[in-house]
Amino acid sequence: MHLPVLVSEFTDFYAGRHHATNVGTMFRGAENALPPNWLHIPIGYNGRASSVVVSGTDVRRPWGQLKSPDHDKPAFLPCRRFDLELEMGAIVGQPGDGPVTVDEADAMIFGYVLLNDWSARDIQAWEYQPLGPFQAKATATSISPWIVTAAALEPFRAPCPPREVELLDHLKDTGPMLYDIDLAVTLAPESGKASEIARTNYREMYYSSAQQLAHHTTSGCPMTPGDVLGSGTISGAEKHQRGSLLELSWGGKEPITLDTGEQRAFIEDGDTVTLHGRCHGDGYTIGFGTCAGKVLPALENPYAR
Repeated sequence: MHLPVLVSEFTDFYAGRHHATNVGTMFRGAENALPPNWLHIPIGYNGRASSVVVSGTDVRRPWGQLKSPDHDKPAFLPCRRFDLELEMGAIVGQPGDGPVTVDEADAMIFGYVLLNDWSARDIQAWEYQPLGPFQAKATATSISPWIVTAAALEPFRAPCPPREVELLDHLKDTGPMLYDIDLAVTLAPESGKASEIARTNYREMYYSSAQQLAHHTTSGCPMTPGDVLGSGTISGAEKHQRGSLLELSWGGKEPITLDTGEQRAFIEDGDTVTLHGRCHGDGYTIGFGTCAGKVLPALENPYAR
């Protein structure tokens, strides 16, 4: 299979409330879980289009600069806390040369793919202040090889959740702009069969892709066909609905147990992570296929002489 689109640009968002609350609680405490801007705008960052790969492409464990309790200064090491992020990717199919409305943004989206935003959590923890993730998110982003068109998803429209804070006019909901898409994650160690480790639904998102795209254009930023917008990690309220191992293992403190009896706090070498998605209609199913990647061991130190 090949990439289903020539990726022009890649932008990833942090727009799932349950995920943002879980991560914020781990790092800042429950009282400061969401940053002050989170309920007002879909927070995002510009990623690497060159790192987007098609399902089935192996992913090499990255090296990076780490700072952790077991060493008192940064060290250059292979990532020790490699993670997945269960996301959907929106594919822009029409250009936009200036600020667009939410409805115009919705019409610009051609379709959707499954998306795994591989994340090096220990690299991220050291680098992300003050400008956000950088190398921690640059290793790879896997997408499924089939784009399911927005037209095909029309019967599965779902509303965004109730708003705790009213959005500004240019971002307000204009109708149901999420979709009822069942999602699951399986993890297969090299030594055994795959275990389902999470199951959730795209309708758990706080901001729709149309709102993300509209926000992206407010500065006048041009959007082009082939732009990919990552939804942000899709997690639900229950533990089994968490879309990352960071959440499932609560920062590594509560490892999960696979069907093989093995435990995982984060992804180990040889593990294959697969995302699954489908919509269930009356007598029919719309499938997204799968989005899979196997994690290979880190290279030998690339700077050793």
